[in-house]
Amino acid sequence: MPKRKPGPLRVTVIADSDTRWKWGALTARRIDPDARLDARLLRGRATPTPRQLAELGIPADSMVEQTMAEILAATNDESADVVVISCVGGTVQALLHGLSRAWEGRPARPVVVTGYVGVVYEKLADGLLLRAGADVVLANSADDARRFRDVYDGVGYPTGSIAETALPFLGGARYVPDPARPFTVTFAVQPSVPENRTDRIHLLRRTVDHARRHPEREVLVKLRSKPGEHTTHIEENPYQKLVSSLEPPDNVKLVYGNMAEVLDRTDLLVTVSSTAALESLHRGIPTAILTDLGIREALGNHHFLGSGCFASWDEIDDGHLPLADPLWTAAHGVASAEPYAALRSRVLHLLAEPELPRLSPYYTLRTAPGYLPGVLARHGLNPKGEPIAGFTAREPGPVGKAVRDLVRNSARTAYRQGVQRVAPVIRRWGQL
Repeated sequence: MPKRKPGPLRVTVIADSDTRWKWGALTARRIDPDARLDARLLRGRATPTPRQLAELGIPADSMVEQTMAEILAATNDESADVVVISCVGGTVQALLHGLSRAWEGRPARPVVVTGYVGVVYEKLADGLLLRAGADVVLANSADDARRFRDVYDGVGYPTGSIAETALPFLGGARYVPDPARPFTVTFAVQPSVPENRTDRIHLLRRTVDHARRHPEREVLVKLRSKPGEHTTHIEENPYQKLVSSLEPPDNVKLVYGNMAEVLDRTDLLVTVSSTAALESLHRGIPTAILTDLGIREALGNHHFLGSGCFASWDEIDDGHLPLADPLWTAAHGVASAEPYAALRSRVLHLLAEPELPRLSPYYTLRTAPGYLPGVLARHGLNPKGEPIAGFTAREPGPVGKAVRDLVRNSARTAYRQGVQRVAPVIRRWGQL
C-alpha cells in the first residue's frame, strides 16, 4: 500500500438525511479537525434541502447529491483516506457490499467508519449486523459498546471493529441559570415519536397548558423540519400544523434552528426520547423525559431507565426539575472526559497498516441468501454488489418530490450560499 502523504486527512461522508449529515460531518471532524471534507448526499426522500443544510451550518469542501451508483463510482475514483457512512442500516449494508466490489483489485482502500446517529433503542441486532463489515463501528457510550460486543459475540463475528466514543455533537457551554431572562422551557419534538395525532395533540396541549399556568416563563416548541421536508423519519402529523388549533398564549413560541443555540437559552428541556436530551444532559441542563404516554420501547424513553430524569407534565407544572444520576450519564456517553481518543487511535492505526483486508460484512450470500439480495436490490445493487443498469430509486411523496425537483440542480450552490448568508438570517428569524 502506498504510504499516505502527511497532512490533513481526506474524508468522504456519505449521508442520507440532514441529521445523518450532521453526525457524519462532525464525526469526521472528531477524527481530524483539519480534514478535507467531501460530502456525498444519497438521493432519496430524506435528502436534505439547502435550508436544512444551511441551518446546520457545517461547511464541506465539496458537496454533491448522487444516486447509489454515482456514489460508488465517485468513491472508487477518489483518493479518500477515510469514508464515513452515515445512513440507515440497510443503506450501510448496501454500501459495504458496493464499495467492496468497487474497490476490488485496488492496491489501497480507505478506512470505513460507521455508527448510529443517536440513541439505539430498537432493532439492536438488526441494525448492528447491517453495519458489520465496516473497519470501525462507533458505539456512543460504554453501555452501547457492551451491548454491541454481546451481539457480535452472539453470532461469532469479531468485535475488534467496535470503538467506544460519544455522540459527536455533544458540546456547548455548561448550564448556568441567567436571572436576566425569563425561565425557558423547551419541548424538543421528534418526527416519529409519538406517531399518532392523538398522542401529539396531548403533548402539545400539555405544553400550552404549562405556558398558561406559568405566564412568567417562556415555552419553546423546538421543531425539526418545515412541512414538506423530511428528516431521518417521515412526519405525517407535523406539530406546527397541530398547534394552531390550541390557540397558544403569547409565551409559546415555535422555533427552528440549531439545537445547540436553543439550548443556550434553555433552563428545562422536555422531550419524549430525543437525542436533544443527551445534549442537554451533557451541559447539565435539567432534563425531563416525559412519562405521559408511558415508558415504552416503542417510544424509546426506556433508554433513560436509571437516569433519574423521568417526569410527567403534572410534575413539571408543579415545578419539578429532574437532575440526572451522574453514574448513569457516565455510562451512557454523556459525561466522558475524552471520548474520541479511541476513535482517532483506531483510524490512525488502520491508516498505518501496510494493507487493509477486503471489507467483509457479516451478511453474505452464504449466511443470508434469503435476506441480503433484497437489501441490495432496494438500493439498486445486484447480489454481487454491482449497480443494476437502469435502476430508478423509489420516488418521494408529492410534496417531497416537488421540493426535491426544485432544489436538486442547485443544491451545491445553495448550500454554499446558505452557510454563508442564509443560515444567520434563519437563526435571527428563529420562530414562526
